[in-house]
Amino acid sequence: MKAAVRAWAELLRVSALFTVPGDALAGAAAIGRRPGRGTALAVGASLCLYEAGMALNDWADRDEDAIDRPHRPIPSGRITPGAALAAAGALTAAGLTLAARAGRPALTVATGLAATVWAYDLHLKHTPAGPAAMAGARALDLLLGATATAGTGAGSVGVKRPVGATGTSRATRNAGTVLPTRTARVMGPAQPMRRARTTHPDVRAAVPAAALLGAHTYAVTAVSRHEAQGGSTVAPLGALAAIVALGAAAVREQHGSRDLPPVPGKGGPGDRHLAGASAPSLLLTALTAAYLRTAAKPLLHATLNPSPPLTQRAVGGGIRAMIPLQAVLAARAGAAGTGLAVMGLVPLARTLARKVSLT
Repeated sequence: MKAAVRAWAELLRVSALFTVPGDALAGAAAIGRRPGRGTALAVGASLCLYEAGMALNDWADRDEDAIDRPHRPIPSGRITPGAALAAAGALTAAGLTLAARAGRPALTVATGLAATVWAYDLHLKHTPAGPAAMAGARALDLLLGATATAGTGAGSVGVKRPVGATGTSRATRNAGTVLPTRTARVMGPAQPMRRARTTHPDVRAAVPAAALLGAHTYAVTAVSRHEAQGGSTVAPLGALAAIVALGAAAVREQHGSRDLPPVPGKGGPGDRHLAGASAPSLLLTALTAAYLRTAAKPLLHATLNPSPPLTQRAVGGGIRAMIPLQAVLAARAGAAGTGLAVMGLVPLARTLARKVSLT
């Protein structure tokens, strides 16, 4: 039993699971929403689809792994090819089911994500379009979090309330509660009902964050194409340059001054905002430094010595760097708490990576 659990943990690369929840959390932060039920559904769908891709990847590569990685679960005989393919199908179905519970837009994005994962594993990864397909999958994963959060989050439904009434509770407004018709009749004609302005977050606001995450994924995937044989200096060098450029781009706060008045007066609230703005900036800088440290150092080593072990280590570092990058994306959107929560996954991922390889 223990051996079987170990084999499935290796097949599914469970140590990489901690790089997934931050996609949905960063997506929610990008549209200015707190994580909610939709975000949780997106996380569950993402985890299922990610693991489906892992199982399908080993099924598709079973002949290649028999030569380059005979210790993997399928070529070593610990898991049959049929079981791996069945797991991929079941996990895909579970992911789409969870996404459907977050609404039709979320299901649409999840369907595109699932199609990209299957296309990559079955064909695209052996073509020049492979890195772009993997980058697209990660970008879609972040957009799934944004879409699911927008579709089920607070404030997405209008609130009916009496004209001039000020007693509506915040909980009622946030829950999008519509007062029953009988209540309206009791209030009488002096207080006609009207629908408050509906707030629909623009999911397109998450596109820049998705693009940054996709660019990182592209760079790491380009390096991973050489991890078994090594020998490529160009791929890790190009990825290193991309990582540094992404760090510089990510540290630029897009929303850090959204609450700041155009011309703050002396001693006014704008000045107090400026005085307290250093804390978010410091957090963003620290998170960006963690991202660069995690991804850049092993890439530099692989550039200087592109051996298979160092190339695989660079790929592992790039995968682990997803977590601080997600934290950066959340923090730059103004969700410092979400960023710190995402960073809390780092020690868990590091501990599990010692037991189950990321690659």
